[in-house]
Amino acid sequence: MPPPNPNPTLLATKAITYLTRHPQNLPSLATHFTPDAATHLLLTSQLTKPLLLKFFYWAHPHIFFTPHIKILTLHILTRFHLFKTAQTLAHNLITTNTTTSSTLFHHIKETYHTTNSSSAVFDLLIKSYSQLNLIDNAIHTLHLATRHGFSPGVLSYNSILDSIIRSGPHSLLSIQQANRVFCDMVRNNVSPNIYTYNVMIRGMVSVGRFDSGLHFMNEMETKGCLPNVVTYNTMISGYCKENKLDEAFGLLKIMGGKRVEANLISYNAVINGLCGQGRMNETMEVIEEMSLKGLSPDCVTYNTLVNGFCKDGNFHQALVLLHEMSGKGLSPNVVTYTTLINGMCKVKNLSRAMEILSLMRDRGLSPNERTYTTLVDGFCRQGLMNEAYKVLSEMVDSGFVPSVVTYNALVNGFCCLGRVEEAVGVLKDMVERGLFPDVVSYSTVISLFCRNGELGKAFQMKLEMVEKRILPDAVTYSSLIQGLCCQRKLSEAFDLFQEMLGRGLSPDEVTYTTLMNGYCVEGELSKALDLHDEMMQKGFLPDVVTYSVLINGLNKKARTREAKKLLLKLFYDESVPNDVTYETLIENCSGNEFKSVVGLVKGFCMKGLMDEADRVFETMHQRNFKPDGTVYNLIIHGHCRHGNVRKAYNMYTEMVHCGFVSHMVTVIALIKALSKEGMNDELSSVMQNILNSCTLNDAELSKALVRINFKEGHMDVVLNLLTEMANNGLLPDGGDYSCASASAL
Repeated sequence: MPPPNPNPTLLATKAITYLTRHPQNLPSLATHFTPDAATHLLLTSQLTKPLLLKFFYWAHPHIFFTPHIKILTLHILTRFHLFKTAQTLAHNLITTNTTTSSTLFHHIKETYHTTNSSSAVFDLLIKSYSQLNLIDNAIHTLHLATRHGFSPGVLSYNSILDSIIRSGPHSLLSIQQANRVFCDMVRNNVSPNIYTYNVMIRGMVSVGRFDSGLHFMNEMETKGCLPNVVTYNTMISGYCKENKLDEAFGLLKIMGGKRVEANLISYNAVINGLCGQGRMNETMEVIEEMSLKGLSPDCVTYNTLVNGFCKDGNFHQALVLLHEMSGKGLSPNVVTYTTLINGMCKVKNLSRAMEILSLMRDRGLSPNERTYTTLVDGFCRQGLMNEAYKVLSEMVDSGFVPSVVTYNALVNGFCCLGRVEEAVGVLKDMVERGLFPDVVSYSTVISLFCRNGELGKAFQMKLEMVEKRILPDAVTYSSLIQGLCCQRKLSEAFDLFQEMLGRGLSPDEVTYTTLMNGYCVEGELSKALDLHDEMMQKGFLPDVVTYSVLINGLNKKARTREAKKLLLKLFYDESVPNDVTYETLIENCSGNEFKSVVGLVKGFCMKGLMDEADRVFETMHQRNFKPDGTVYNLIIHGHCRHGNVRKAYNMYTEMVHCGFVSHMVTVIALIKALSKEGMNDELSSVMQNILNSCTLNDAELSKALVRINFKEGHMDVVLNLLTEMANNGLLPDGGDYSCASASAL
């Protein structure tokens, strides 16, 4: 006969004794312990927190710890506020059971009153589903709990919202789902807290919906939930990533007004944004502001600055920062050195790149995969393939596996040298090493085939790509289209263009311009102009090459009027063609059209082509069309910016003689330039003209201050006073002037 079932009460009592006094005896009890005994222990014993935790850690690996016992334990852990352990158990229940979320909910509901539980148990369950990225299950459980009279709290909603945003970044569908959950939360009278709002703002920022982010910030304040530094940092980082730095700076100022202290994360985001735009001088101002607030740059700050200065070509300053880090007790890391090495490779200073690698090793740091790949790419771009392979060999010896990016650098290196067979050999070598060439690998080789006129091989490689389920991208198609156009196979090129569109790929300016050039060569100008219009409609701005192609094509067909219109548009866009002259435009302009030549002058001045700007100015005189004050202002300011101060001063004198009023932007630029060159007589003359032009009594004090500081040589004060006078309307203004703004000086 089988042994009688042990008494559950006796087993539970014995287990409690062993748990509290003789834990070494627990293994002997485990084989006889039953789910009934566990139920008795959990429901009828006078449990304490320590005893409950001891039971859980003993029971969880054993067979008697069934799903039912787990649910009872979950209730009691929650009741005792042992949330961390309860969360672990909830994860286990979800991942080890095959029951649906509905079944699990009902099992928990059925044992709810038996254990004297609370709604917090459903919060834990919903949070577990969310953390496991089972969002549908989490939402379903939330709705079940609400329908059955339980009250899931803000924790449940926050966990679902956070999971939605994290699992679907940059997805409008995810944002819509998050909005539905948020509205459901409000409808069920669950008040959002600061975490809720911060999650929603993070989601909005991730898809570029900054207005919605600001809306949530405003709503927070109206509900008495004040934004904190995380809220502001989320918006600031988003703005900086989208190059909306003015908005980011605006929020920094608002933070101060709201008594929310910006932290290092706030400033690092702004510094990163400035570096991305190459505004390195302003980064130093931000560093100073940080210091005034007691914040010291960290490694992230310095690495960002080093990267910014390298991109700006200011390697001296980048190296200064490297030494400065050490002086401040911060250790430059692999990222710092790799950034410097990358910068040196970009400017083809490979000897200095290798010096930095040695310095890095001297500091006890080992190169990583990115460091080696950067050097391989640097050598390949200069066609130094032997050196590239030496670095590759060292990389492998150091235990790193070259990536597809590393091999793509080799492919590109051989293609730059025109050694197509060796480039194809690298592709084969990749496959043998278990790596699969990607679209960049194939497109690079296809481009070389097309440049060599080997279209058969290029299209064969395209076919090979597709067979390996690697879809051609816009670069692949552009190369093939260009190759077909070079062989005057326009019909095939256009068919390929249509195939490209059919695959949902957007042609870029290069693709459009290639086709336009092909049509212009064949004399099919209407098709070229149609492509130009299509290009504009799709939001691509034609560049100087595009316009040069069209203008030359139109000129060959004696369609001068259309060429002139395009040329004028080109200059309005502030681009200057290399192989298209503007004489045709000047020669054919009527009096009214000369007004548009201001755009031409502006284009030359912005590009620093002051000889061309002067030629336009002289041509205007020759054709008896007198330049107005705007043209004078543009050219004076242009010469100041580009170092011809004498020419700028002579133009200023001529402008005053003609009765035009100079714009304050022009005046300040001229004063700065004259002061820098030590042209004191000319500087005094300009200053006298400015003060004589100011006749308002309200300006007397400012005029006196200008005279005193000018006499004492305090030019910064003089310039600040003049700018303030202009802003206050105390000085005449030369009218519209779009070449620069006072803030840019």
